[in-house]
Amino acid sequence: MNKNNYALIMAGGIGSRFWPVSRTEFPKQFIDFFGVGKTLIQSTYDRFLQICPAENIFVITNEIYTDLVREQLPALKDNQILAEPIMRNTAPCIAYGSMKIAEINPEAVIVVAPSDHTIANQPAFLKAIEQSMKAASGSNTLITLGIKPNRPDTGYGYIQYVDDTLENDTEIHKVKIFTEKPNLELAKSFIQSGDFLWNAGIFIWSAQAVINAFEKHLPDMFDIFKNGKPHYNTLKEREFIAQAYQLCTNISIDFAIMEKAENVYVLPADFGWSDLGTWASIYEMAEKDYVGNAVMPSEHVMMYNSANCMVNVPKDKLVILQGLHDYIVVESNNTLLICPRAEEQNVKNIVADVKTKFGGKFN
Repeated sequence: MNKNNYALIMAGGIGSRFWPVSRTEFPKQFIDFFGVGKTLIQSTYDRFLQICPAENIFVITNEIYTDLVREQLPALKDNQILAEPIMRNTAPCIAYGSMKIAEINPEAVIVVAPSDHTIANQPAFLKAIEQSMKAASGSNTLITLGIKPNRPDTGYGYIQYVDDTLENDTEIHKVKIFTEKPNLELAKSFIQSGDFLWNAGIFIWSAQAVINAFEKHLPDMFDIFKNGKPHYNTLKEREFIAQAYQLCTNISIDFAIMEKAENVYVLPADFGWSDLGTWASIYEMAEKDYVGNAVMPSEHVMMYNSANCMVNVPKDKLVILQGLHDYIVVESNNTLLICPRAEEQNVKNIVADVKTKFGGKFN
């Protein structure tokens, strides 16, 4: 195992699309959606244990979740948990994590990944990460993983690539353009063209390459975190970060750097990836019965004349459903959500209305 391999796991999201199971105080990355005995963040951590030494895995999260991270990943030392005082999107958290790691090991090669993805084909995933880390080592290259699409999905961003490849790896292609979530017709044209991939939001680069990118494309943020060099990995780090985040703009790494930099490459990959952004994505990956119902857990759920439903309820709850087709039924913390699967995109708006009407009671 390469001592220069590092992982930065991003675990700060609040997961409002999975309300009421996922709440502000207990978001989706800390939940075992599939009943496999591991939460999403635990599964992510275990994957990277096969690539990085345990002491080289860092988790960056909102400070309100640090106790949850410690509870679910007890092997992490305090220095491996990076606490964000406020939410500021992915660019600040990557700048913070990369500069902190660079102070530990200037030769570090870092994979940055969200904590809430699922991977069906673990060996293929590990192969893609290791291949990318090898290509990124010692180079000024920014690499991202692109997922080979199997349908015209409007819920993902897309990456178009060209024939130009890296000198040291002809499977890693130069990126032509990033495209935000398209409409259906545009997504269909992307699939037909054959040179578009889903943007998985997984990045691989040397610590120096990403720091160089911040200096060039986001100099104000580079200067903010550069000032932390004397404080990283010391008792003064948290105090510095509390001040630094107040100065940061709320901006994603995609918009701030990846869409602007000229040294961005993508490795087309296929390892059964899902970002679990919606109940529909849970439904797609879950085991279903002969009429298309995905029920988790199923011990006390009885369904009559019902098909293609997504049901997630407490394991000790008796639930009887009659005549439901293409519905989402979710109960957690004495809160019940029932909505047509086709209208799931409105869940975030529903959550906002609930919070407005009832305050923090159902947050």
